[in-house]
Amino acid sequence: MDKAEVEEKVLDILEDVCGDDIVRDERDMDLFAAGLLDSMGGIEVLVRLQDEFGVEIAPTAVERSEMNSVNTIIHQVETRL
Repeated sequence: MDKAEVEEKVLDILEDVCGDDIVRDERDMDLFAAGLLDSMGGIEVLVRLQDEFGVEIAPTAVERSEMNSVNTIIHQVETRL
């Protein structure tokens, strides 16, 4: 799977979980601070990333700042593929 495919699938997941397509344009925005993700949404993202990519990211294994924007989430997935 190439980088563009990973990005597109992560964007699809985040747009669905956050319920807003702004995630496609504001890729460095803190999704938690913007109110687009809460703790339950964060867990849903982790579960869906595992289902989609087969990567396991335990909530206790990363700091929130490492999973709070589109770009940081894409980075976490890419480093585990």
